[in-house]
Amino acid sequence: MTNDIRAIFDRIAPVYDQLNDWLSLGQHRIWKEMTVKWSQAKAGDTCLDLCCGSGDISLRLARRVGAMGQVYGVDFSTAQLEIAKLRSSNQYPKPPIIWVEADVLDLPFEENQFDAATMGYGLRNVTDIPRTLKEIHRVLKAGAKAAILDFHRPSNPQIRSFQQWYMDHLVVPVANEMGLKEEYAYISPSLDRFPTRKALLEIARQVGFATATHYPIASGMMGVLVVSKE
Repeated sequence: MTNDIRAIFDRIAPVYDQLNDWLSLGQHRIWKEMTVKWSQAKAGDTCLDLCCGSGDISLRLARRVGAMGQVYGVDFSTAQLEIAKLRSSNQYPKPPIIWVEADVLDLPFEENQFDAATMGYGLRNVTDIPRTLKEIHRVLKAGAKAAILDFHRPSNPQIRSFQQWYMDHLVVPVANEMGLKEEYAYISPSLDRFPTRKALLEIARQVGFATATHYPIASGMMGVLVVSKE
C-alpha cells in the first residue's frame, strides 16, 4: 500500500466505525459476521485478520476461536491499530488478539501458520493484488480458508448507477460534513480499478488456491471472495 493510502486511514481512524455504521445502515456488521463464518474459523484456531482497521473482524474472530485460540490483527495504519487495541481492551480484558503493524505485501509470518484468514475492505487498496493473495496462500495451513470482504462494482447497470449516486450524494457529503471529503472521495476511483468478480477468481487460482468462490452481497455492491489452500 502507498503512503498516501496509509495517511488516509490514519486520518479517518477516529470516525471510521461511526461512518461505516451510517453509510451502510449498520449492515456492515452482518457482512463482517458472514465473512468470519465463511473463513470457517473454529474454537482453538490460530487466525489472521488482514487490514484489520479498528478491529471489528478481529474481535469477531476472537469470540469464535475462544480462550484457547489466537488471532493476529494486522494493519499498516498506526492510528487504526491504536483504536483496535483500545476497543479490544474494553471488550476483552484479556483478548486472544495480537496486534501487528505490517504490510500485507510482506507478512511477518512463517509459512503454513494459520487455520483461517479474513480481510475486510483491504484488497481494493493494496498496490499488488496477486502478491497479497500469494502472501495469504503462503501463511495459510493446508486445507485452510480465507474470506475477503470488499466493495464491488455491480454488473447490473441500474444498481451500478444507484451505487454511484449513493457515493456522490450520501457518502462524500457526509464525509465532507466531518471534514473528510478528500479521504472518502478515493472510494469511487478505487472501485473502478478493482478487478471484476471473474478476474479475482482467476487471480486466486493463478497464485495457487485450490478453490475460489465469490459470493455477491447487497445486489453485487459487496462481495466475499472465499479461497482455500490445498
